[in-house]
Amino acid sequence: MGSGVVPARASRPPAGEGPGASYAERRSWIEAYFDRHAAEAWARLTSTERVSGVRATVREGRDRMRATLAGWLPADLTGRRVLDAGCGTGQLAVDLARRGADVTAIDLSPTLTGIARERLPADLGPGRVTFLAGDMLDPALGVFDHVVAMDSLIHYRPADAVAALARLAPRVRRSLLFTFAPRTPLLAAMHAVGKLFPRGDRSPSIEPVAEAALRAALAREPALGRFRWTGARRVATGFYTSQAVRLQREGDA
Repeated sequence: MGSGVVPARASRPPAGEGPGASYAERRSWIEAYFDRHAAEAWARLTSTERVSGVRATVREGRDRMRATLAGWLPADLTGRRVLDAGCGTGQLAVDLARRGADVTAIDLSPTLTGIARERLPADLGPGRVTFLAGDMLDPALGVFDHVVAMDSLIHYRPADAVAALARLAPRVRRSLLFTFAPRTPLLAAMHAVGKLFPRGDRSPSIEPVAEAALRAALAREPALGRFRWTGARRVATGFYTSQAVRLQREGDA
C-alpha cells in the first residue's frame, strides 16, 4: 500500500508514531491516513489517468516492482493460494489471478479495497480474488502457498516488520515476498530531516533499513529459521525507491 516516497517533513507524532510504537499502534495511524486522506490520490496513481511528473515516477517504480515480485512466482499458479498482503487497489491481485491463483487480497483501507472490487475485471471468475479490509496478519485468513507484501511493511520500524514476517511465516508453504525501504544516504537524510518540520495530516513516514541489518534481523528470528533469502532486487525510479526480497521455505524448488 505504501508509495515508496519518503515525506520531506513530519509533524509531532500521534499515537503510533513515537519511540517504541507497537505494530498495532502504527497500523492504526496508517489505516487512518490511507483511508481518510490518500484514497483519492492512490486511486489516480493506480489508474490509467495521466498524473504529474513526480507521481509518474512513483507509478513507473511500482509497476516495475510489481513485475519483479510477480516474476518470482511460478508462471502457472493454478491451484495455489496467494495472499496479497496490503493489496491497495488490487493490481497485483488481478495479475496473479489471471495466472490461475486463488488470491486473498487484504488491505487496511476499506476505501481502497472497495475501489479494487469495482475494478475487478469481469472475465475473472467468481471467487478467484477475495478483497478484504483488515489486518494482513490475521490467522483466520488461513494458510497460503505464497505471500506477497509489496510496500506494506515499509512504514513499520524494522523490528516490527520482522516480527510481522515471523507471524506470517508459519502460514506460508512456499515463499514469502516483501519489500523494504533501503537505507541509502539520500533516503536516510530525507528521513532524518523529515522529523524536524511540522505539517498537519502528513503521510506516514517510511522506515529505511540497511540490507545487512535486515538480513541479520531475519536470521535471528526463530520463526523464519526454515526460510532462505534467495533473491533481492532494488527498484529506483525518481521518487520511488524500494527493494524486493524473496524468502523461500526449505524444500521449495
